[in-house]
Amino acid sequence: MERPLTEDALLGGRVRLLQPGRGYRVAIDAVLLAAAVDSRPGQRILDLGAGVGAVGLCIAARTPGCEIVGVEMQAELATLATKNAQLNGMSAHVHVVEHDIAHPLPAALGSFDHVATNPPYLAAAVADPSPDPSKALATVESTAPLARWLSVAVQALKPAGDLIVVHRSDRLDEATALLAALGWGDIAVKRLPPAARVLLRARRSEVLQRREVAPLTLHRPDGGFTDEAEAILRHAAPLAF
Repeated sequence: MERPLTEDALLGGRVRLLQPGRGYRVAIDAVLLAAAVDSRPGQRILDLGAGVGAVGLCIAARTPGCEIVGVEMQAELATLATKNAQLNGMSAHVHVVEHDIAHPLPAALGSFDHVATNPPYLAAAVADPSPDPSKALATVESTAPLARWLSVAVQALKPAGDLIVVHRSDRLDEATALLAALGWGDIAVKRLPPAARVLLRARRSEVLQRREVAPLTLHRPDGGFTDEAEAILRHAAPLAF
């Protein structure tokens, strides 16, 4: 039986989003990830682990004329991502493929200027999975651990492309080491206090060059979003590295 859906809005209403009413729900991480992609009209962007399509749709809303390809293993979410592209009038530029990245990406997808990905945050060995199967797949590594996610991502990039990842800050060293081993060791780290998450931008380099850039503070002391965060989340401002 299909789950009830809600229709929600991102970027101050610029993006409309159908998503399951229960289970995994789109959070601000998707909007931040999309904002960190330095996309240009005519470029190709891969949204790896697309879910219901939030990242790709936010990129397309901010950068008309780019091509977005989403890859999602859950059939229900991939179908919703396609519906969301239609709902937003973006079907000509946003396409979604149902695929498990435990297997190689279809060669027909080609290569990309940018890859954006929000891998499951929790390793299977330490996770207490949600009883909701869809949410568990979205939040806990299953067929593909972090090493596989990052390997697939960099293999899909053009030589001068870049990879943008959002992940837990306590896995930063792990992600950095994996990327360096893959030859993508030019890594900029942007922290998101007070959230225990980081954004990473990786570029091709055989030598590890990890550096911290100015953090993006998400919340004021009273709990509301800072002006900088509000500009990104509500007004489609880019998130600069």
